[in-house]
Amino acid sequence: MVAEFLAHLAVERRMSAHTLDAYRRDLAALAAWALAQARALPGLQGDDLRAFVAAEHRRGLSPKSLQRRLSACRSFYRWLLKLGRIAASPADAIRAPKAARRLPQVLDVDEAVQLVEVSTDAPLGLRDRALLELLYSSGLRLSETCALKWGDLDFGQGLVTVLGKGGKQRVVPVGSHARNALQAWRAESGGQQAGFVFPGRGGGQISARAVQLRVKRLAMQRGVFKRVHPHLLRHSFASHMLESSGDLRGVQELLGHADIATTQIYTHLDFQHLARVYDAAHPRAKRKPGNGDG
Repeated sequence: MVAEFLAHLAVERRMSAHTLDAYRRDLAALAAWALAQARALPGLQGDDLRAFVAAEHRRGLSPKSLQRRLSACRSFYRWLLKLGRIAASPADAIRAPKAARRLPQVLDVDEAVQLVEVSTDAPLGLRDRALLELLYSSGLRLSETCALKWGDLDFGQGLVTVLGKGGKQRVVPVGSHARNALQAWRAESGGQQAGFVFPGRGGGQISARAVQLRVKRLAMQRGVFKRVHPHLLRHSFASHMLESSGDLRGVQELLGHADIATTQIYTHLDFQHLARVYDAAHPRAKRKPGNGDG
């Protein structure tokens, strides 16, 4: 039954292998718990799932992991309900403990510029410059960047078409610096319309791991001493766009977020930035040491 559900996610909802693995682990944990209770998955009730969550919590799972477990359970039971195999979902009323929301780290504008302006004279310098400029210019996911082909880029309009999560297509602007870097890289590499923009060995797409390692190394070479990875450039893109425009819906569309709540985390980053500016600039923002209330 779980295998049938995972096949449904892979074929009909086109979920990534990474997401499918997470669903598989979460539902395997539920199935193992149900087996220990001598219960079948379709027969579980709300109290059973509460007991399952409590058992996983005692086992040391974090609130975030419990939330993911329950999300997988909800999807599974809604699928069973849709097929008519159960009369009601036992998972919909169950709530996991709230997890503290960690704000993503971002580069400030100066750090982002320092990172992307790598020397084009170095070996693979043109490729590295094009890669970093594109990640920061357009906020692409790592998987979207690796899969990008030259035919996806419209240099005349300054646009790139990518296939995001769930097979959803979106069109994103490409800044002038990124366009120039990409065109220089294409001229050197002889890239063809059907070819990958950043090919790996054998002409296939570059691996995500290769990009991660390269970005980390380039950051160290450029003197950016934060924990730099490709997704950090996406976070920085989103934060800087929101800070400049204040257009949350627009940033949501650029990032390809299905739920605006995912994008709203960047408003917290924006408020943090404004608070720092206020503390630094306002003459009465901070009380001087030793001052009483008068």
